[in-house]
Amino acid sequence: MTNTRCLPILASLVAFAVMPIAAEERVDLSAIHKIREEALQNSKVMDHVFQLTDVYGPRLTNSPGFFAAADWVVRQLKEWGIEGRQEKWGPFGRGWTYTHFSANLIEPQYAPLIGFPLAYSPGTNGVVTGEAMVANIAAETDFDKYKGKLKGKILFMGVGRELPMITTSQGQRYTDDELAKLSVAPDGGGRGGAPGAAALGDGRGGRGGRGGPGAPGGPGGQNAQQQLQNRINKFLKDEGVAVVVRLGGGQSSGGTVFGQAAGTRDVKDPVPPPTVALTPEHYNRVLRLLDNKIPVKLEFDIQAKFLDDRTDSVNVIGEIPGGRKRDEIVMIGAHLDSWQGGTGATDNAAGCAVMIEALRILKTLDLPMDRTVRMALWGGEEQGLLGSRAYVNEHFANREDMKLKPEHAKLAGYFNVDNGSGKIRGVYLQGNDAMRPVFEAWFKPFQDLGAGTISIRNTTGTDHTNFDAVGLPGFQFIQDGLEYNSRTHHSNMDVYDRVQRADMAQMAAIVASFVYNAATRDEMLPREPLPKPQPPAQNGRGGAPANGAPPSAN
Repeated sequence: MTNTRCLPILASLVAFAVMPIAAEERVDLSAIHKIREEALQNSKVMDHVFQLTDVYGPRLTNSPGFFAAADWVVRQLKEWGIEGRQEKWGPFGRGWTYTHFSANLIEPQYAPLIGFPLAYSPGTNGVVTGEAMVANIAAETDFDKYKGKLKGKILFMGVGRELPMITTSQGQRYTDDELAKLSVAPDGGGRGGAPGAAALGDGRGGRGGRGGPGAPGGPGGQNAQQQLQNRINKFLKDEGVAVVVRLGGGQSSGGTVFGQAAGTRDVKDPVPPPTVALTPEHYNRVLRLLDNKIPVKLEFDIQAKFLDDRTDSVNVIGEIPGGRKRDEIVMIGAHLDSWQGGTGATDNAAGCAVMIEALRILKTLDLPMDRTVRMALWGGEEQGLLGSRAYVNEHFANREDMKLKPEHAKLAGYFNVDNGSGKIRGVYLQGNDAMRPVFEAWFKPFQDLGAGTISIRNTTGTDHTNFDAVGLPGFQFIQDGLEYNSRTHHSNMDVYDRVQRADMAQMAAIVASFVYNAATRDEMLPREPLPKPQPPAQNGRGGAPANGAPPSAN
């Protein structure tokens, strides 16, 4: 006779036995081993870096270097039997390039000066010699103080900067403690921003806000700062300033000069005088001389010009067709454009080279993949993620209305590299916690290469955010910072020699493996619920048109 008191217990046990249990994420270790071997033992990744930097860098969007690099990528892919093409988007605005720069202190003693021209400022139309002068112009109320006094001057804009001795290494890798902190959810358990310099002590956290609205050449309507800069540019030009000299930004020192733009890419905005950034050591020397009432004479020769023949830009696309699910897509990407001070090596030829190498590895090994693999190298990232935003708007959805295109349902996921050449240490989930067991399984074969940290947090400021903003699984990897913030990011030292070969090979192995896993997985990658539409005031774009056009500037 059955004990009736046991029936509820038995029923619950039966119910538990038939409950669906999440299947363990399957990883084809044989295929991953082949990818690792090809990536680490037969790497071509630095060959790609060489082409993008020494041959075609820098690559300011819509400059000759940018378009030449885009053409090279397509040619190289086709040599490997990979479909390559360029997809036009825009309008972006006018291009800009410079072909010569020299700067010299003439009196009281000769010395060559270290620096470079700032983008979207004109050349000098020959050699220009003039007396140095300092001006502190921070608002329109300062104009009257200098009106009629600036004609023909080499104008140093503002005070110098004291340079403390550097007592710590400029190159940093994550410690185990820092990675552990990064893996902990922020207060409240939400997706929160990745910890920045205050938390990790070296500025290697989430990038946050780079290329935002109103930045020189940035997207969207102008903010107050850019509007003021336009008025200052017009005043300096009208007053006949020969050359404007600015202190190199950020941590510029020791010959490293950080700098971006002086004007904008919009033809309707005022064009500033020829404008350069100098290393603080040389900037400070001139100011000390002037402070001691010693006249200073300088000489500049800058050949720079605006390019108005192509106002649209391009993204570069490479594609390996899939098999039985070829209408579904796995995407990888990095931005092709750079600033002009160096050759755009760590920002972001490194990321582009990793993506190109991932395609080469997968094509070389000829591993069968169900889904199509698509690489995109973006234009206009430095001006505000414009190329990827235009692509997402055209192919998937516009975040402002969230009307989904048919391709939205076909994207398995997007993986991005854009934090320099430091090896991959993990990945940001962007709040998509359902991806945690997936990434844990995918990282296991690479734990011996230092990868595996998984952070629920957001990281912002690069192209994956445009995918994430419309509810697509878009991810940026956690990378060792190396010298990215201390030496190379938007500086004249962003060159081939600062790219770390071993780190690049590790990144290519992981990216190629993640792509393979995503392309052969039975199911699409988990998604978060669709976000609500984000009007311009919410998404911080200041009313920028959906195609990335500059409405009045930037």
